[in-house]
Amino acid sequence: MSKIASAMKRRDFLGRASLGAAVLGFPAIVRSQNAAPRVTSGVQAGDVAGGRAVIWARADRPGEMEVEWATNERFERSSIVGNSFALESNGLCAKVDLQKVPPGETVFYRVRFRDLQDGRAVGEPVAGRFRTASQGDRDVTFLWGADTVGQGYGINPDMGGLRIYETMSRVDADLFIHLGDTVYADQIIEKEKRAGDGTTFRNLTTEAKSKVAETLDEYRGQWAYNLLDENFRNFNGQIAQFMIWDDHEVHDNWCPGTILEDPRYKNERRVDVLAARARRGFFEFTPIRGFDPSLTKIDRILGHGPLLDVFGLDMRSYRGVNSGNRQEKLDASSALLGAEQVATLKKSLKASRAAWKVIASDMPIGLVVGDGPGRYEAVANGDPDLPTGRELEIADILSFLRKERIGNVIWITGDVHYAAAHRYSPDTAAFTDFDPFWEFVAGPLHAGTFGPNTLDKTFGPSVRFLSIPQGMKPNQPPSAGLQFFGKGIIDAKTRELTVSLHDLSGRKLWSITLPPQEA
Repeated sequence: MSKIASAMKRRDFLGRASLGAAVLGFPAIVRSQNAAPRVTSGVQAGDVAGGRAVIWARADRPGEMEVEWATNERFERSSIVGNSFALESNGLCAKVDLQKVPPGETVFYRVRFRDLQDGRAVGEPVAGRFRTASQGDRDVTFLWGADTVGQGYGINPDMGGLRIYETMSRVDADLFIHLGDTVYADQIIEKEKRAGDGTTFRNLTTEAKSKVAETLDEYRGQWAYNLLDENFRNFNGQIAQFMIWDDHEVHDNWCPGTILEDPRYKNERRVDVLAARARRGFFEFTPIRGFDPSLTKIDRILGHGPLLDVFGLDMRSYRGVNSGNRQEKLDASSALLGAEQVATLKKSLKASRAAWKVIASDMPIGLVVGDGPGRYEAVANGDPDLPTGRELEIADILSFLRKERIGNVIWITGDVHYAAAHRYSPDTAAFTDFDPFWEFVAGPLHAGTFGPNTLDKTFGPSVRFLSIPQGMKPNQPPSAGLQFFGKGIIDAKTRELTVSLHDLSGRKLWSITLPPQEA
């Protein structure tokens, strides 16, 4: 079957599945829909690895979530899992952690909610699907991007909503990696916005998006807003998700321990309090394993069979305060990842036997990202000499990879709101104790387009591709078409990795095929 035909079949399945129990034969009694809780925001599957998968849904009122799953779309020999509850205390979200999911299969699932008072009142099911990792006998395709609903550009019915999600849904992919800024809790959505290209951008609005988020319910409203978009919901329902966060889930360029000087925050300016609420919302509204953010980390590893391991980083929770970023030694003040996360990353990279190792980073390595005069937000500090500040952590990791002879590592990232390909080489670097590697940047998915940023030469990067035109005015709206996502395909036979960068229409802008290195 061609990839186009496969994508069409996926959408056909989702469309027919949404017709409910009468079409699909869900073994249930559906009573009055006024009495039964219903799925409100589509379904999602995430953290699919090791025979497990998290299934997520949200109800319009309290109810028990039930998931039926099978490896065929007729749901023959299916399994039903329940005992998960959508309650007011968790934003009416619920998750089921499926166990013993077979490898190398397309898993079809459907979710319904049962009323807590009347067990006979059951809502209609909503269906989804995802693939589990193969045993290396078929290609693996993954997508990535960052930055959804930023700079006041929301769901615009005139342009078809969050269109890039519809574009990505046409790709026959196994996995989607969202690299952060999954929401913009620090930016409001108005009915009309003057866009960077001089046009008027019209938005769907909600109460939660009418102000910056401060309370837990307001943070919940950020993710609930994105889920109003049909393209977004349909995409979530047909591909496994792996999600990390960046800054805008809380506040622009936030660092632990700081007090905001932003006058829009009337009730709470302690960023640690806001971050705790945002983290709770992130865990409630995404298919990350677990509900309690104190028990589960955002930085984690996803093993996707023998061809791919994904190493998700968290560059927010453990960082020191943004500064001049020129500390001479690595300590808490110069940390971006923190000692514990770096140690875990090293250990996991050394243990990995996957053909390719993808480090999913919410911020770029060599691009200079400022935070006001004399302060820096990301790794680079604009000094092309030997590593200082947060560059020390990256130098340590790169040296470790070389020392341990760990090859076939690429970095993917977003944050800067354009797409690019960077090649890092010790031949052109001030710091030389590393092997050459690639960093691929993709985004925004639906936000203002900016750039390009300046490259810091400490690790010897060069630009091999840039997605935006010279002299572009900043903050271009999604309707201008300058929205970007990345795609990787690992060939099951040759173990080659082909990376490509795509625009809003899905057009391939640039690609490269990387041969696997010998161990």
